[in-house]
Amino acid sequence: MLQALLMAWLLACSSFSFATQRALLVGVSELVNQPQALWLQAPRNDVMLMRDALLKQGFAPADITVLADGVSGSALPESQAIHEALGRLLAQSKSGDFVLLYFSGHGTRLRDSSKRYQEPDGLSENFLARDVRGTLGADTALTGDLRDADFDAWIQAFLARNVFVASVFDTCSANSMTRSTTDAPPIADGPPGDEVRWRGLRTAQLIGAPGPAARVAMTRPVVTDPVPRARYVALFASESHQITPELRLPRKNRNARPQGLLTWAVVEALSRKPATWRDLFDGVLAVYPPVIDELAQRFPTRELPSPVAEGNLDAPIFANRAQAVTTRPVWRAQRSGDTLTLQAGQLDGLVVQQPLRVLATMDDGTVRSAEGTLAQAFNDKARMAVPSALRELPGAALWNITPLGEPATVALRVRAEQGLPPGLSLEYPASVIAVNETDGADARWSAGRLEVLSPMLGAGAKAAPADAASARRRLEVLARLKWLNQLYTIARDAQFDGFDAVFEIWNGDRLVRSGSAQQVDAKLLPLRSGERAVLNVRNTSARSVDLVIVGIDPQGAARQVFPEDPGETNRFKRGTREAPAVKRFELPWFNAEGGRLLVLATPAAPYSAPRLFGTGAGDAVAEVRVRGALQPESERQTFAAMVHWAGEASAAK
Repeated sequence: MLQALLMAWLLACSSFSFATQRALLVGVSELVNQPQALWLQAPRNDVMLMRDALLKQGFAPADITVLADGVSGSALPESQAIHEALGRLLAQSKSGDFVLLYFSGHGTRLRDSSKRYQEPDGLSENFLARDVRGTLGADTALTGDLRDADFDAWIQAFLARNVFVASVFDTCSANSMTRSTTDAPPIADGPPGDEVRWRGLRTAQLIGAPGPAARVAMTRPVVTDPVPRARYVALFASESHQITPELRLPRKNRNARPQGLLTWAVVEALSRKPATWRDLFDGVLAVYPPVIDELAQRFPTRELPSPVAEGNLDAPIFANRAQAVTTRPVWRAQRSGDTLTLQAGQLDGLVVQQPLRVLATMDDGTVRSAEGTLAQAFNDKARMAVPSALRELPGAALWNITPLGEPATVALRVRAEQGLPPGLSLEYPASVIAVNETDGADARWSAGRLEVLSPMLGAGAKAAPADAASARRRLEVLARLKWLNQLYTIARDAQFDGFDAVFEIWNGDRLVRSGSAQQVDAKLLPLRSGERAVLNVRNTSARSVDLVIVGIDPQGAARQVFPEDPGETNRFKRGTREAPAVKRFELPWFNAEGGRLLVLATPAAPYSAPRLFGTGAGDAVAEVRVRGALQPESERQTFAAMVHWAGEASAAK
């Protein structure tokens, strides 16, 4: 017996000891089948800068594969070679490993009707390998490219092996790469020696093969059942409609070389010793403004790139652990004198006089902290005084703020004679607290029965038998529902030009009736035999949108509609009146009395992380958090709708 235990211990230690960090770095500077005017300068520099940074993070040289033109000893980054390198990396990977997939070069977008997941703008994002060709007579087909569906398949295959996957895409059209400009951007702008080159091409610019060229189907893995993205993070250089620059970095340095802006920012942020991927992304956002300000002056008519992040940002960096370092939200803040302005507000669960912890990160990576209280709270921003212990710190500090606890004003109040059930797990700011009196309580758990007391949560229903496990699940749903109602109360019926959500009733392939999600009434609900509910979201605002759609089904279970996978970004694509971004969401669970659906959207703030407004309801990946960051001083507009199937006389409430 002792020998068996010893052997098991040795095997466990061996498995842990040999868990490996690996990286694939791809940089495409030269498109050999295309005019040299379309080539880039920086990707070969990017992969070497990233390789040096990874070596400093403890990666072994033998575990970093580089595919780049112009790099001594590297294989060429052609499409077949990239797929083969991904295949070898997958074959080497085992449970507990960490993999970084890094790509630097041109991106483009085209229509691809074969995709399983159709983008709101109808376009597919592609990375251009060294041997890319267009197809003569068409602007919607390529050979020698890697499509977003390809990347998604590879990422799913790594996740299926319990490998943590981090991706960095320093390309244009990047936001949906794991899933346009109308005119071709100029390849280079500015004086010789300080050129700015833009990564992003239209497919019509690419020269095709002599004669019709069929796209060669690259071998890619097939994962039957999608894997929740608990072990996944991705950083993108831009939103899907934007292009990103390469220029000499750091600025005003005589030894500066052409670098991709995201790559340089990631390496700079790594020097601050971030503990989590969120720390890293906050560091990236912190170094962007001076460069973006300069580019805005040089190119006043160009929309400059805004980086995007998604996935389990609170996981420890370069490790394979799905559990978050912390489950508390962390918000960026801007200091002005002795005042800190938080880039979050009532919509994120902040209330006046709430205790907060202020974290100030120095240039050398050291962190100082102190406690304070919130002075003012508006819809999407808030203010507090800089704690006296931190007032002498320099303005270059990176300021972050996290709550010390959930706000009691939005908590589910439960009269629980035997104490609350153990194991309660909720997304901030939803929470459950025990109270001693029935007056003011939202629910009562007594003698193995759970009774709902609050009218907004469905009071009047017969008390149901509930052991500790079922009571816990039900209380978690009630707590989420209370926060959703509070969230809608804050932004009730708000709207902004160019964004709309239409609630539709279908029977087979026939649209029976429809109306604004903000005005659902007895003309739309209840559903009749053979009918189903669909939500149709349309964005023509010319801005990207931070969007959450979440519901409670008739059985009381939380339903995450958008983003469907908690690991994906909730940034909904930009659309215009001429080219709207549209997405239809089937709601098969919204089929009986008691269903609720909340739609909440705000225009996306540049250089910020998307906001989930505390609506995350994915039990499979409860630790995934994507929270707010820097935004302009002015209040953002908001769209809000709550569809509530209350019975025969339904209404939006």
